[in-house]
Amino acid sequence: MATMKAIQVTRAKGPFELVERPIPEPGTGGVRIKVEACGICHSDVFVKDGLWPGITYPRIPGHEVSGYVDKVGKEVNQWNSGDRVGVGWHGGHCFQCELCRIGDFMNCQKGQVAGISYDGGYAEYMVAPQEALARLPEGLDLVKSAPLMCAGVTTFNALRNSGAQGGDLVAVQGLGGLGHLAVQYASTMGFQTVAISGGHDKEKLARELGAHHYINYRDHLPAEELKKLGGAQVILATAPNSQAISSLVDGLTPRGKLLIVAAASDPLEIIPLSLISGRMIAGWPSGHAKDSEDTLKFSALAGIRPMVEPFPLNQAAAAYEQMITNKARFRVVLQIR
Repeated sequence: MATMKAIQVTRAKGPFELVERPIPEPGTGGVRIKVEACGICHSDVFVKDGLWPGITYPRIPGHEVSGYVDKVGKEVNQWNSGDRVGVGWHGGHCFQCELCRIGDFMNCQKGQVAGISYDGGYAEYMVAPQEALARLPEGLDLVKSAPLMCAGVTTFNALRNSGAQGGDLVAVQGLGGLGHLAVQYASTMGFQTVAISGGHDKEKLARELGAHHYINYRDHLPAEELKKLGGAQVILATAPNSQAISSLVDGLTPRGKLLIVAAASDPLEIIPLSLISGRMIAGWPSGHAKDSEDTLKFSALAGIRPMVEPFPLNQAAAAYEQMITNKARFRVVLQIR
């Protein structure tokens, strides 16, 4: 039996283990992918620490996958061997629940998550449902494509659905794994882009990424600085700090929107009076495979790329530590081949 190298977690808070596994076979509707790269995302903590309800072990993590179609199962007609593809957080949907029937695949009541519901991309091969695959444009480097399958689609999709129009003031809170992509997308979409981060050293990077303004929260109150600029139509919160996110509301215009993609676990503290003018607070849940394809096409067209730190598969533990301790600049990627 042919085998592959993979990184698995066998129990909650257990170590990453490099193992030999049988190469999986795609069932009906499944596609086997020869993995070239897999990004390491903060959400992989759900697997590492056993935080996802009902997760079973052993499990191979990874939901920022890029590679090539290697083999297709029965009833797969859209994909062929050799196709360049990616898989993101959204790992498949049922097509039958009420939300799927209205096209809201991201919120499918039986939705799957790559690397959680089934084995993911910390391996030389993986199998995913055909509806979870996104086609990668030619010209996009596979290592830099991988983070676009999660961090990229999350920020791109949130901004294009935010209601902001060209010329509007849009602020990005945080300049990390999500934020450094959000600034690029926002400026390229034609928004007057404000980057909010800490420290004077970040300003040069923010402007290189396309920001028109930079607010150092260590020196200034971001909401007050946004007011001086006329107020933000949209503030995209990408850094998981509930206190910092809460403090931004007054920097919105009347009817402006605080849009949250940062997975913070602490409660927000909002004064209801701040919302009476029509200000809104909302979240955005990444995107399905077609959203990922749109993200990839836009990124290829506009020259938007993540800043990555590649690691070999056998250094997955060190790569995860680089991410989880916030030392990465800005996305860690396992380079499988």
